[in-house]
Parts: sequence; structure tokens; C-alpha cells
Amino acid sequence: MRASASTFLLLNLLLAGVAPAADSLNCREVGSWPFGSAYAVALDSTRDIAFCGSGGGVYALDVSNPAAPQKLSEAIRTRGVVHGLCYQANRLYIAADRAGLEIWDVTNPESPARLGYCYTPYWAYGVAVAGSYAYVADFDAGLRVISVADPAYPGEVGYCDTPGHARGVAVAGSYAYVADDSAGLRVISVADPAHPDEVGYCDTPGYAEGVAVAGDYAYLACGGLRVISIADPAHPREVGYRYTPYWAYSVAIAGDYAYVADGSLCVISVADPDHPSGVGYCETPGDARGVVVTGDYAYVADGNAGLRVISVADPAHPSEVGYCGTPSYAWDVAVAGDYAYVTDGDSGLRVISVADPAHPSEVGYCGTPDCAWDVAVAGNYAYVADWLAGLRVIAVADPAHPSEVGYCNETGNTSGVAVAGNYAYLTALSSGLRVISVLDPAHPTEVGYRLTPGEARGVAVAGNYAYVADYVAGLRVIEFYGGGVEETPHRPTGAVEANAATVVRGVLMMPGANGAWRKAHGVLADAAGRKVLDLKTGANDVSRLASGVYFVREAAGGERSAVGVRRVLIVR
Repeated sequence: MRASASTFLLLNLLLAGVAPAADSLNCREVGSWPFGSAYAVALDSTRDIAFCGSGGGVYALDVSNPAAPQKLSEAIRTRGVVHGLCYQANRLYIAADRAGLEIWDVTNPESPARLGYCYTPYWAYGVAVAGSYAYVADFDAGLRVISVADPAYPGEVGYCDTPGHARGVAVAGSYAYVADDSAGLRVISVADPAHPDEVGYCDTPGYAEGVAVAGDYAYLACGGLRVISIADPAHPREVGYRYTPYWAYSVAIAGDYAYVADGSLCVISVADPDHPSGVGYCETPGDARGVVVTGDYAYVADGNAGLRVISVADPAHPSEVGYCGTPSYAWDVAVAGDYAYVTDGDSGLRVISVADPAHPSEVGYCGTPDCAWDVAVAGNYAYVADWLAGLRVIAVADPAHPSEVGYCNETGNTSGVAVAGNYAYLTALSSGLRVISVLDPAHPTEVGYRLTPGEARGVAVAGNYAYVADYVAGLRVIEFYGGGVEETPHRPTGAVEANAATVVRGVLMMPGANGAWRKAHGVLADAAGRKVLDLKTGANDVSRLASGVYFVREAAGGERSAVGVRRVLIVR
């Protein structure tokens, strides 16, 4: 049968290529444990149930025995990161970041059900409910007032913009109290929910992120705790303040111990993972940001105090044995052989000999265009996450004279890096996970990416999977397929049959390795690199797929690495 002109036009367009999807290229999320940073908690005091926001989900906990809370469920999975919670009469109201307001029925906390949702213009960070209205702190969009009289169809009825970024909200009487980031506390009259109006404010020196109200006082989470008198709502004023401690930045595991950089070095026994316990501590003069452990030594990137070398031969009594100052601010460290590679902010990559741990000394350095944050070393190259300047590839074969040989700066704010095989995996905050081919170190090229719900901060890689620490959305497990939209230029002989068809109709034949019909596996991906189908040896039914260009990645036996990539055109 002769094909029509329109059919040929379609085929030509398909073969010309397809633009990648907005959220991924050559990567797909294969699983997630959405529970991450905890920003919110709500309590059902009648039933002794606590609802704890955690990343992209909510835990329901039985707290009838406060000393031993029991998990009832983790079935609430939201479409955005949980920043705020409010419980009222068997309903849980969730401020779910970009997903706006979600309303859940928690009559049975072990089997909750989503009732409805209402998108908000920006990012829903906080929520309070009074009567038939939910009051949402919506970051750049201020305070949004949403009718929840019908929980299946909540709808906005009014709003009041705020000068800062609305992060938290509490309601008492006829007033909503908004924690407005750099603009402090804003007091908004909601006597008329359709026309909320600011009546007073109190500036604070820090960033107001959360607020609670009791009696005549508002309590702000604002670089610590700030207490604001609201006895006169038109003229709120600060009456008290309390500082709170800092947080952990990074961790390294060696044997039964975790070594945590939390401003200093903290040693925690994880011999019993269910009951980790602190066993040792070593104060550092700077601000410990990164740590790696090799043998009996922990190497700490200590902010403005450079590199600190700490003996952990006795984990209960870690002690500094040597140090080497750096010009700027030490963010992270990697160790390979007798050298430590320190990312030093504006001063780029510093190479420090640690052959004598008591007397580390800088032997070379390589400047980078922006701010060097993270580093991974593989073979003769150091791979630096250089913030706005993306990935920098630095040759370190001669540690005394490291030099940049290539870069890829299309990744956004690059904060973390891991290297496995021929790929560097970068975390780029709101730009998610970026995968860079470093097969040719002089010309690194992005070959895949995957956005994550929050901010991708750190990454580890095992096999074809990247494990991404998302600042607000927990652990994301992402599979990378490989180069995706490029055929293998020189496939090994026998990797595919010589007569393998370019055009496929209905059935795609998958040969065995080396031409033999024995166990093999492969993946069929679309032109954007997203997996469409797992392929088995023999006939594979592709009759239900849309016509277009696809790529077959073949691997032999139990190997996970692809040994051939070929392009096929599926037509119906």
C-alpha cells in the first residue's frame, strides 16, 4: 500500500526530532520516599493524634503516650511540599507549596481521603482555619482567603497583598497575623473576609517564617523566637526574644560511626541504627560544612578556617592534629590518595597534600568563575559544582598544577556533584537533577535531567540510580537511561542483528546478546529519553504506542550498562 504525502510529512517531522519534556530528559523518577524536612504539625487533642508534615507527605501519629508515639499511617501524599497544617473537625488543611491548599478527611487517620483542593497564585506556606474560611500565607501573593464551606470545591473569596513573602499565618478573632519574611509581622483585619485589610505591623530584624497567637501575644519564628505584643492590633511591638541553635550540613559514614559537620564535628554511633547516640565531639574554629573520613582521619571543610584534619582513631575523643588555611570559605572536601581537594568558594579548588596529616599543606589551586561549592574526584579529574558557573572539570594529574579542561554551565545554581562512570550528576536546586556526560572531559554535555518537587541539594549514585536529597521533598530515586537521543556510533559486533529493521510496525524484535537468542534486556525510550517499555528477548508488542521516533537500548545478560543504542521509527 502506498503511503500518502501527509504520512511522509509526519515521518519527516518525527525523524527531525522531538523537543524534550519540560520536567525531564533521559531520566525518570522510579520511586520516592517523599518524607523530608518537617515544617508543620497539627494536633487532634481529642483523639491524641498528631499530624506531622514531612516533605511531600504527612505522618499521622498516635501520641496518647507522648514518650512512645506510634505511627498510624503515612498515606497522605500531597502534590506539593507540606509547609503548613491546620486540623479542624476531622479535616486536615494543608498548605502544599505550589499545589496550593489541599483538604483531607482524616476521620479514619489510617485511611485518609482527599476531599478537594484550591490552587493559589504562588506558594502556599501556611494555613489557618476559622469558621468557613481558610487563610493561606501564599509567599509573594500575600494572604489568600478561601471559602471551605464546601470542602470538595474550595474557592478564593478575597486577598490582601503583603510587602514581603507571606510564610505563616494565625487567626484570632477578627484578625489574621502573617509572618511576612523580611517584612516582619503583618496584622490584617478579616472582619470582612472578601476584603481583608492590613491595620498594623511590627518589623523584625530577621526573617519571619512562622507565627502562633495566644492571648495578647504573637510568637514569631524569626532567627529564633520573637514575642510580639498584639494587645493593640494596630500597634504591635516586640517584647522578648530567644536564640535557637544551628543545624547539620553534611555527614560521612565510616564503620559504625556517622561523622556530622554541624558547625563543628559530631561523632554519632550508628551501630544500632534505630538508636543512634552521640559519642564524641570536636569543636572547630570555623563553621564545619563538609566532611570526609579516610582511615583514622576526618577531613573537615571548616568555612573560613580552611581544612581541619581530625584524628578519629578514638571516636569518643576526636582531636584536631593538623590544619591548612584557605583563602576564602571552605565548603566541601574530597580526598584521593595523598591529596585533599577543597572547594573554597570564591577561591576555587585548592589542592592540599595530606601525606602528613599533622602538617597538611597546599600544593596547587585552580580558580573557578563563580563560587566552588562541592567536589568529586574520579581518576585524573576533579569535578566542581561551581554555583552559577555550573560544572567545571579540572585536571589534577599534576596536583601542583591543576587546570580547567572543560565546563558545562547550563545547569542553574549548582550545589552538589557525584560522578559515576562517564557521567557527572549535579544537583541544581529548583532545576533538579542534571546529568552531564564527561566521556570527553574537555566537552562535558548535558544528556539528561529531572526536576524534583523542591530543591535538589545533594546526590549520591549507585548503578543507574541517582539518590537525590531534596531540601523540602525528601529522598527522590531517579533512574538515568543514558545518552538517550543519540545512537551508539560504533556498536559492538553482534550487539544487534544486522537485519534489524529501522521501521517497526506492531512488533519490535529484541535479539539476544551476540546474536544468540539467550537472556538479554533492554529499554525502549521516546525521543526525549523517557522510558516507554521494558524490552524482553524476542517479540515485543508496540502496536499501542503512538507513531514516532524511539530509541532501543540493549544490554547483555545481567549487565546494567547499555551496549548498544539504535533508533527505530514506530508506525501504526
